[in-house]
Amino acid sequence: MGHTDWKNYLPEFREKTAEFYSGQISKAEYKGFSGFYGSYAQRSQKDSMLRLRMPAGRVTKEKLAFVAEMIREYQVDCVHFTTCETIQLHNLKEREVSEILEKALDAGIITIGGGGDYPRNVMCSPLSGVEADEYFDVMPWAEAAGEYLLQFILAEKMPRKLKVCFSNSPENVPHATYRDLGFVATPEGKFDVYSAGGLGNNARFGVKVAEHIEPEKILYYIKAMWLTFRAYGNYENRGKARTRYMQEALGGPAEYVKAYQERLREVFESGENLDIRVENREIKKEGDGVRISGRRVLAQKQNGLYTVIWHPLGGLPRPEDLCRLSEAVADMEDVELRLAPDETAYIVNLTGEEAQKVLKVTEDGAETIFETSVSCIGAQICQVGLRDSQGLLKECIKAVRKAGIPNGALPQMHISGCPSSCGTHQTGSIGFRGAVQVIDKKPQPAYMLYVNGCEVQGQERFGHEAGMILEEKIPDFLAELGKTVAESGLDFEKWLVQNPDGVDLVAEKYQ
Repeated sequence: MGHTDWKNYLPEFREKTAEFYSGQISKAEYKGFSGFYGSYAQRSQKDSMLRLRMPAGRVTKEKLAFVAEMIREYQVDCVHFTTCETIQLHNLKEREVSEILEKALDAGIITIGGGGDYPRNVMCSPLSGVEADEYFDVMPWAEAAGEYLLQFILAEKMPRKLKVCFSNSPENVPHATYRDLGFVATPEGKFDVYSAGGLGNNARFGVKVAEHIEPEKILYYIKAMWLTFRAYGNYENRGKARTRYMQEALGGPAEYVKAYQERLREVFESGENLDIRVENREIKKEGDGVRISGRRVLAQKQNGLYTVIWHPLGGLPRPEDLCRLSEAVADMEDVELRLAPDETAYIVNLTGEEAQKVLKVTEDGAETIFETSVSCIGAQICQVGLRDSQGLLKECIKAVRKAGIPNGALPQMHISGCPSSCGTHQTGSIGFRGAVQVIDKKPQPAYMLYVNGCEVQGQERFGHEAGMILEEKIPDFLAELGKTVAESGLDFEKWLVQNPDGVDLVAEKYQ
């Protein structure tokens, strides 16, 4: 379906949005409607957010320029790089959200299906195509999958959202082994396929449903996933209407594999031709002879080209910085932005001189591993959030800076404001999940602490729950933990191996 076809649905969005802002329909009614358009009302019910799909996390110069133009035209004061590799615009008024949605379609950016029970933004390893040790460039396949999945937005409605992703190496950056459907690159240039995984309540690692498939066949496996979800997804209980619940519903992982493969056979035997071909994007750009290195610079596999790493704190870039970045790269050949699930942005295909320019306009960001910590947008904005995860992250960074904790003594932590795990708290070395703790019969803001999770393929594990900590005590806890690790002379990961109960022991007095 062409992008312009989606415009047929815009008049109804304008109408319903006007009704919501005038109080004619409830927040719940509007939420059930607006998710289809990739928009939700924020907690205040006075503003809206809009989610811009960026298939495979790829933001071309043209798309970046569009975001910058909207920031300037509508004075957008809050932008978020999400853990699903999209860009969210926040604090939009009724007129603004409708107009930006329409202009996004004109710019080739689809928001439709960005919320609600639809296939979501397809994710991909952000450095695919430029990373030296990748198995192969999976990004063209991820983009083809994203285009194919758009047709299911208007098909028979699925029980809940469907997240599909592609990884180019065992680093498993987009969590391909525990999403609804994950394509995992192999050294032979093929994919292993994982299915029915996911974080949040009833978290499950995915089940391997196929091995060594030809990339040209990926659409068969996507359609089989859709058919399996339609057949066995829970339409009655919304809380269990995600693919990961099918593992138990069907009697275990082995039975799930059988059910999926039955649907896969149906797809292959239907006679429908879903074979695809993609163009390998060979980067022919050459370096300029300028050599550059540093904490935020990566050398690409293309000789003389570099990637600049930019992690705005909390995934919240200052809007003016995004505008400056767009201006800086406008005339740079093959340069683009790549979004990662940890809210990092990578600016790729830079010569040495270009990298120097990009470093200057992206100075405002994380300075340590700890400061690259991940946070969902939080309860100040999110309707369903319990805790202000962004606020907690800011307080933690402030406390750790004040305590003078050296880089490496604390890991990247993952904060989710509620059990939904948008901050991927369950697979971080340290994670926090928003909660409530009752003390003297009074509910207090608190977080559950998770310790020793891991996302790496072959080493995947969920962190264990290490007890509840009041929100106000978490910054001091992290400062003490950092001091404890620093005194050992080890970095956090090595210290944790030698002290598997170390985090729990430090946390005890704060619980």
